[in-house]
Amino acid sequence: MTTYVLVHGGWDGGWSWAGVARLLQANGHVVFRPTLTGSGERVHQASPEIGLDTHVLDVVNVLRYEELEEVVLCAGSYGGMVITGVAEQVPERIKQLIYLDAFVPEDGQSAGDLVGPDVMGFMEQIAAQYGEGWRVPHDPPDADRRTDFLLKAAQDPLHTGNPKAKRIKRTYVQFTDKADDDFMTTVIKDTAARVKKAGWYCLEMPFEHWPFLNKPQEVAALLLELGGH
Repeated sequence: MTTYVLVHGGWDGGWSWAGVARLLQANGHVVFRPTLTGSGERVHQASPEIGLDTHVLDVVNVLRYEELEEVVLCAGSYGGMVITGVAEQVPERIKQLIYLDAFVPEDGQSAGDLVGPDVMGFMEQIAAQYGEGWRVPHDPPDADRRTDFLLKAAQDPLHTGNPKAKRIKRTYVQFTDKADDDFMTTVIKDTAARVKKAGWYCLEMPFEHWPFLNKPQEVAALLLELGGH
């Protein structure tokens, strides 16, 4: 039996992992899919003060208060920032980190640093026009159940350096079916190349950036395979 903790990306919530979680549970595993403060069903908790530190603490507290050990901690997209921070704080609770087309910051980097000044500037502009300066609405605004992304979460840097965290096994999965003009294509390609050079176990899958809803069986099968390593 493996304990999976699945962390969502920007604009999403724990709901986005529901299908994958059911399949993992059907195989006898324990699954937690926390929703980060200000997202999903916790959208009412959004405020200008909520950022990356709060989101890291959201997940750290799940591991602590549920007394989880030997966790396979997995994230997509922005969630990579979060699980990197969690590993810095509670490395002794984590068996493996799995990044699914996710951000991997180096010491002192923010999500904004990873996407670059053009994309970050666009997000700041959208927040100023439509989100009172601190919220970035999803485009289109009525897409599914997606909630606003909090600008501070993209601006906050993450500091790393815990030697115990460096010893955690890390796996990176690059999704290769994104459009060439999708800005995430370049971000993820560069990230994958960087972590592969650092010695991570890396692989590619023919998914778009967000396959958790339309390909839950494939994603669950991937996590079952990787979680058993």
